[in-house]
Amino acid sequence: MPELNRLLTDNLAIAFGVLAGLVLLLVIGFLVQSTRIGRAVRTYRELVRDQDGGTLHDRLVGSAEQAVRAGERMNEMEAMHSVMDQRTRRSLQHIGLVRYNPFDDTGSDQSFAIALLDDQRDGIVLSSLHGRTNTRIFAKPVADGGSPHNLSDEESQAIRIAVEGTRPG
Repeated sequence: MPELNRLLTDNLAIAFGVLAGLVLLLVIGFLVQSTRIGRAVRTYRELVRDQDGGTLHDRLVGSAEQAVRAGERMNEMEAMHSVMDQRTRRSLQHIGLVRYNPFDDTGSDQSFAIALLDDQRDGIVLSSLHGRTNTRIFAKPVADGGSPHNLSDEESQAIRIAVEGTRPG
């Protein structure tokens, strides 16, 4: 055992020097890694921060809120579209016009029949008969492309043009 004490005493300075060197290397490695981590943290913060100082989390939350509001607005617009679609179906959509000359003693086609129909083929047909001394206008209801009243050939043709979207031949 005295030999072991002597060996330790003789080499204590060397062992202390080696351990001090290792501690110094560990401190240098720690400082290098701390610097790298600090740089990485700064870079990360720059990446996630916008011009207004908000974070990526703030931007994501804001985007999610915008998406929710956009969805709500879309639902409102779909409801409005449905109402407008119902109204449009009952509005004037199909028009058929036939001009004609019912009398041989008058000039040009100043008489006409015009059919004004909605998408359900309901509406009215107006006829104007222009004569030498007077003009008469007649209105007849139209339901599903027909009328409970007798229709002239021109009125029937105006309804057909309105329903089919064709022009007189």
